[in-house]
Amino acid sequence: MKLASEAFVTRIGRALAALLAALLLAAGPARAQATHISPRLVAESAMPAPGGTTTLALTMTPEKPWHGYWVNGGDAGFGLTVEWNLPDGVSVAPFRYPVPDALILFGMMNHVYEHPYALLAELRVDRSVAPGSDLTLSGVANWLACTDKVCVPERAVISVELTAGDGTIPAEARARFDGWRALLPQPLDRAGRWERRGGSVRFAIPLPASVAIDAPHLFVETQDVIDYAAPQRFSRRGDHIIVETSAKGAREGPVTALLRTGEGRGLSLRLVPGPVPAAGEPVATDAAGINMGLFWTAFGGAILGGLILNLMPCVFPILSLKALSLARSGGDARTARIEALAYTAGAILTALLLGGALLALRAAGEQVGWAFQLQHPVSVLALLLLALAITLNLLGFYELPSFSGGQALADQGGAAGGFWTGALAAFVATPCSGPLLGAALGATLALPAWAALPVFGGLGLGLALPFLAIGFVPALRNRLPKPGPWMSRFRRWMALPMGLTTLALVWLLWRQLGNGDQLIWPAVAVAMALVLLTHYGAIQRGDRRSWLLIASGLLFAVSLGATVAEVARAERTAEGSGSTFSPDALAKARASGKPVFVYFTADWCLSCKANEAGAINRAAVQAAFDKAGVVTLVGDWTNGDPVITRTLAEHGRNSVPLYLWYAPGADKPEILPQILTPGMLIDKVGAK
Repeated sequence: MKLASEAFVTRIGRALAALLAALLLAAGPARAQATHISPRLVAESAMPAPGGTTTLALTMTPEKPWHGYWVNGGDAGFGLTVEWNLPDGVSVAPFRYPVPDALILFGMMNHVYEHPYALLAELRVDRSVAPGSDLTLSGVANWLACTDKVCVPERAVISVELTAGDGTIPAEARARFDGWRALLPQPLDRAGRWERRGGSVRFAIPLPASVAIDAPHLFVETQDVIDYAAPQRFSRRGDHIIVETSAKGAREGPVTALLRTGEGRGLSLRLVPGPVPAAGEPVATDAAGINMGLFWTAFGGAILGGLILNLMPCVFPILSLKALSLARSGGDARTARIEALAYTAGAILTALLLGGALLALRAAGEQVGWAFQLQHPVSVLALLLLALAITLNLLGFYELPSFSGGQALADQGGAAGGFWTGALAAFVATPCSGPLLGAALGATLALPAWAALPVFGGLGLGLALPFLAIGFVPALRNRLPKPGPWMSRFRRWMALPMGLTTLALVWLLWRQLGNGDQLIWPAVAVAMALVLLTHYGAIQRGDRRSWLLIASGLLFAVSLGATVAEVARAERTAEGSGSTFSPDALAKARASGKPVFVYFTADWCLSCKANEAGAINRAAVQAAFDKAGVVTLVGDWTNGDPVITRTLAEHGRNSVPLYLWYAPGADKPEILPQILTPGMLIDKVGAK
């Protein structure tokens, strides 16, 4: 009777503990009952024998398009943990994971499961447990569920009812668990070796030459050993697989890892520090999931788009300046090559820095896209001052070696002038790159950082190609006009597009900051820059009033500092005008049964404004839209907007413009070309 009562009390205690865990979970941060990955705890035997073991399975079923993570989630995720509430005499070993998949998102490597999967653990029952004892166990499981756009920490109570018995395993349960066990990596019976060499790390995995591997990937469980997103090079040397990749971190000592040998197959490894043989016969890999066709298409598109960018009003004068520099130097081959290489280096490095900053911000969770620097008033002010300086230089108010290019500087400092001019060209080209580079830059969302950065570099290379060709192709250089009076007139004409760019940046700064107190210090900074540059030119022509230069320089520095401080306090408070897009507004518009036209724009996007003036806002187009009842929604990205950035990413873009046409009843929108015509939009209304 006493044993029966004790068993009853134990059973009640376990039930109350499970109930308390559920109540604590409901009271925690995650109040929602539903999870995007559904967990379920099952046991191979519901009656484990005292002194024996049984296998537990925690099945995880992700909704589409959600995924869960391996024990080491990679660059961005983490595995599952359980806070167990175990009966006396019962212990549970750590979960074992099946072979994961490698998934690159925004340049980060994720070790994931995009399909239902099961984690297995051994439950051991102590010999002292009396047969018939209630062994019900429960716990609170915590994991991370993600899509390619958002991540959500999730938790749930898991439990399974068990009773100490004879360890019987039903045939159906055994078959189900055997299927799950087959997906676990098999332990390798010997330890491998690994070594770090500078920025690289190398592994030697003992594997007989007779064992075939298909599209291998090494998942390193130990932290701070490798750069997860870096490419992995596999080769076979005798009975060893040699893996080489980039190092990250300073971990020493033994390393645990998993080698994927095929679809759903793998080996769990233990590697100890030691010498690794040289690489052998290369083994084909899946390039960590990289679509090389996508990479080369994006890279080629970036070069072509950068080449066309030279015709934009903010870039063409800069290219012309460098051509004038070569003409003045008399077409000297050495000068041409130095300036061409320096110009190319400046353009490529700036494009790489902007692309790297974009990828780093996205990796940190920021919702930003290409030309993100133009969403910040301080960056716009800096670009405005540069454009003003170039305009005044072209008009002859002052001379700078970077733009005039004398013979002495061609021999000594011409490279510096070329470098900074190329950097400036790449920086000011970003607002114009939307229609030319939308697809190429959008592809960087699906590529790892090492593959995305060359795409950004391709933009700089394309931008520099004309000047690079002039520098290295004598036939082109010989066609440059001979120096003469025409150069002065041409230079002043080039001030017109650069001056228009300056005015456009003034308008953009006004749009971002409004017409209130925030504009005072930027206006003073621009005025002092104007005084500073014009008086610098006067001093070059013989004016001796250096005090005016010093005074204007001090006022310029003070006003610039005050601008930075003011904007830092109130940055991004200016709301974009005319922004009517939101997910709710889109859903409501589509529910109306009318055609919906959504376009994403920004005040700093020249091509966006050209499309709006030349196509969208034309009277004939608006009349056709009104007649057909088209609902138009505008997404204003001038000051940045995380919702719009995510929407752009959903459609494979990280820049504006983007034009979407939702026909009535259509599941997905049609993505319109990035260069619109009135006829194109009117035809869409006619087709509905």
